[in-house]
Amino acid sequence: QVQLVESGGGLVQAGGSLRLSCAASGLTFSNYGMGWFRQAPGKEREFVAAIRWSGTVTDYADSVKGRFTISRDNAKDTAYLQMNSLKPEDTAVYYCAANYGFGPPARARSSYDNWGQGTQVTVSS
Repeated sequence: QVQLVESGGGLVQAGGSLRLSCAASGLTFSNYGMGWFRQAPGKEREFVAAIRWSGTVTDYADSVKGRFTISRDNAKDTAYLQMNSLKPEDTAVYYCAANYGFGPPARARSSYDNWGQGTQVTVSS
């Protein structure tokens, strides 16, 4: 079965950096667009970033544009989210998700077929 496993979360001070990884198994990774979402306590899960199956097209939420970078390595079946200049408002559980197909990066949660279990990111002020 499809498995997405996030790692790399943790506690960091404001202004710091973290790199999240999402290791995929049970699917042909290069047939899927990948996305990162986050959910803070008491809030809905929101779009952070997405990348096309080929890695050639990316999309970002305005709140993270210029600070976060999504990438992927199809040879390693892994997607990444490099997070720089972190702010306390970035604190959330971060989820990766897989979207079957070859279209543009998707922002809607409903576009994604498979989800990881999440990894906690906490940014202290």
